Amino acid sequence: MQDKNIRTLVQGLILSLLPAGAALAGPVNLNSADAATLAKELDGIGPAKAQAIVEFRQKNGPFKSPEDLLKVQGIGERVLEQNRGNIRLNGTAAAAPAGKSTPKPGSRPAATPAGR
Repeated sequence: MQDKNIRTLVQGLILSLLPAGAALAGPVNLNSADAATLAKELDGIGPAKAQAIVEFRQKNGPFKSPEDLLKVQGIGERVLEQNRGNIRLNGTAAAAPAGKSTPKPGSRPAATPAGR
């Protein structure tokens, strides 16, 4: 009976770590990556959507903003937000839209003088 409990505990721990593995995807440049790389590195993007991204880029030119990804059929806001931190455009990280910026780890808000 104890072996079954340990096995259940280990399985639960392994399953709890799986979503963390998805977060380990590396940055990918939407304007230069091939379909295989896009499918591998972007969460929620399989081979068909990755190919659609490549075809959209070939037909319409390079992506100018992360939001351009929403113009690709089958890609919605959720997928964009899941991948925003890994999206690169010409070697730079994709910026969060206004009002959605997140502070860097360890950063503190700017101090304001007392009385203001």
